[in-house]
Amino acid sequence: MRTFDPSETSVQFLKGVGPSKKKLFFQLGVETVEDLLYFFPRRYEDRTNLTSIDKVNIGEEHTISGEVMDFHGKKSWFQRKHVTEILVNDGTAKISCIWFNQPYLERYFQTGTKAVFHGKVGMYKDTLQMVAPEYEIIDDEDDGENLNLGRIVPIYPLTRGITQRYLRRTIKRALDQYANHAKDILSYELRQKYHLENLVKSLINLHFPETLQMQEQAYKRISFEEFFLFQVSVLLRRMNIVRQQGVAHKIDDSLLSEFSGSFDFKLTQAQEKVIKEIASDMKNQAPMHRLLQGDVGSGKTVVALFGCVAAKRNGFQSVFMAPTEILAQQHYEVLKGFIKKSSFKNIRLELLIGSTPEDEKEKICKKAQSGGVDLIVGTHALIQENLSFKNLSFAVVDEQHKFGVRQRALLSAKGMNPDILVMTATPIPRTLCLTLYGDLDISILNEMPPGRGITKTVLFSEEEALKAYEFARGIMRGGHQAYIIYPIVEESQKLDMKAAKIMFEEFKKKEFKDFRVGLVHGQMKKAQAQSTMEQFKKKEIDILVATTILEVGVDVPNAAVMIIEHAQRFGLSQLHQLRGRVGRGKDNATCILIANPTTADAKARLEAILSTSDGFKIAEKDLLIRGPGEFFGRHQHGLNELKIANPLTQLDILELARAEAIELTKTDPKLQHPSHMVIKALIEKRYPSYLAMAMAG
Repeated sequence: MRTFDPSETSVQFLKGVGPSKKKLFFQLGVETVEDLLYFFPRRYEDRTNLTSIDKVNIGEEHTISGEVMDFHGKKSWFQRKHVTEILVNDGTAKISCIWFNQPYLERYFQTGTKAVFHGKVGMYKDTLQMVAPEYEIIDDEDDGENLNLGRIVPIYPLTRGITQRYLRRTIKRALDQYANHAKDILSYELRQKYHLENLVKSLINLHFPETLQMQEQAYKRISFEEFFLFQVSVLLRRMNIVRQQGVAHKIDDSLLSEFSGSFDFKLTQAQEKVIKEIASDMKNQAPMHRLLQGDVGSGKTVVALFGCVAAKRNGFQSVFMAPTEILAQQHYEVLKGFIKKSSFKNIRLELLIGSTPEDEKEKICKKAQSGGVDLIVGTHALIQENLSFKNLSFAVVDEQHKFGVRQRALLSAKGMNPDILVMTATPIPRTLCLTLYGDLDISILNEMPPGRGITKTVLFSEEEALKAYEFARGIMRGGHQAYIIYPIVEESQKLDMKAAKIMFEEFKKKEFKDFRVGLVHGQMKKAQAQSTMEQFKKKEIDILVATTILEVGVDVPNAAVMIIEHAQRFGLSQLHQLRGRVGRGKDNATCILIANPTTADAKARLEAILSTSDGFKIAEKDLLIRGPGEFFGRHQHGLNELKIANPLTQLDILELARAEAIELTKTDPKLQHPSHMVIKALIEKRYPSYLAMAMAG
């Protein structure tokens, strides 16, 4: 019997799809008809009133429609690029459209071809011009459906083999056949309360809006739904955590005082405050789930160590998990140094990473099982199946944004609901904390340790690189060390960038021939990279040429200058993390960006990093530039289902949806009421990790 449930129907059964096109839809993340109904446009073009060519303004973006009068392809003699140029006429004027290195376009554009073009208008030798405009060829076959002209037209993300016209036609068929069978999880009363449209009308107006106002109403409704579903899943997980029985540690004021006085430096007030929050959590029977946010160099590691000390004093074990071997090694060395000089030097510490020799791994696993080790620092190796603990009660997860809910759960399963502290040096604005980490309590280290130098950030063009090198030589003549960072290792023919290996050799012979130069990159053998890093730490190397392997986990107080080559190629949070590697001592430092930004995003990133050193402001700017999905990695955080909802710009809707989610989970924490079963089923599909753990309790 044929089903009309869009969540149960493969997209291949829509007219015009079939098995071959099904594979192309899979590349877009679309498997079912429901996926297609929720595959929303990335923008819209108002083609109700297209701009006539004689009315376009130079320097502005316009959408025009016209007929191809002439076309040809040629090679640019000075750039050796293939140029495709067509001349478009709409009856009012003519405009030239140009594309570089896309010779296949000559197959699409013929004299008489009708098309729509969208792009920025310029002027070249008295001729109107669009360079690399988006285009869409208009066929008479679609005029009857009126999907491409004379209306507000959706523009979708595409993959090779699927065109805008084909996708619009297919989505229209899906809406016609299946929209009425989509399950509306928001009750009539709830929709009335917040003036939200029903699901069918919202889906139609998100794809093919009659007016921009109707599109906005649809956008509000679907955003509310997305926030609501995710908040229900997060709150259910939070409730499950509270219900669990963990370890109630005995912690008194004397342990807090002893810990604070164990170092040759004074803890900041922020560190003292967060340590008390952790102590309070650890004394409770319910397991701690706390997120610790702190900027680069704010002292998160020593705060995390308190939990490990408290676990040891209560006869339990702890773990410290980091995303990379270099960062795990760094934490191991730092923790070992803290422990060695303290009153808790009897803590037995081990390092377990992928490159640990097999026989050593086996020994560490046996110690963990028998209780012969108190604290293990490591990578994903810590959640491998053959590692078990005698009595694990405290776990630290560093760089939380690089791990997902599932990894956290696997680590929890190593003990009897251990207290978990997740840490990040990528500060997260309140709106995203509310969205993503509703199952965690939040602590913030907003104070830097005293005695640190100030790091100044400056920008040089690539033509001014020699001036930057001279500046670095001046700093090093004063006894300090330097980093020079590159985005790639080998020379690339596709990207005109100087590579770490090439420049390492050049620096030794030319610009820095009077200094000792070292090289570290991710393709090196671990032992070689660690050996070079040790030389740098011991001041046996003056300059370290490196790739982004240095983004986290390197602490050399004597390093006072960093040069980041091709800085426009780095993400904003990457630049901030890299900058945090200098200025870690008492002396001031300089971070030099060498870049020739060409895109708007690249310019925005560089302006942001030059304007502030505040990690929270950097994070907010990064989110505005990239959006939350790219900022976190959608696959790890449930963001894949926030298809259009944006917590940065829709905080009001997020808070309303969260309030309703709180009410629902209070009254029906198992989602057992018949009217809530559809909500449970949808969450189970979209957020299986959250729901499985929430229902486990």
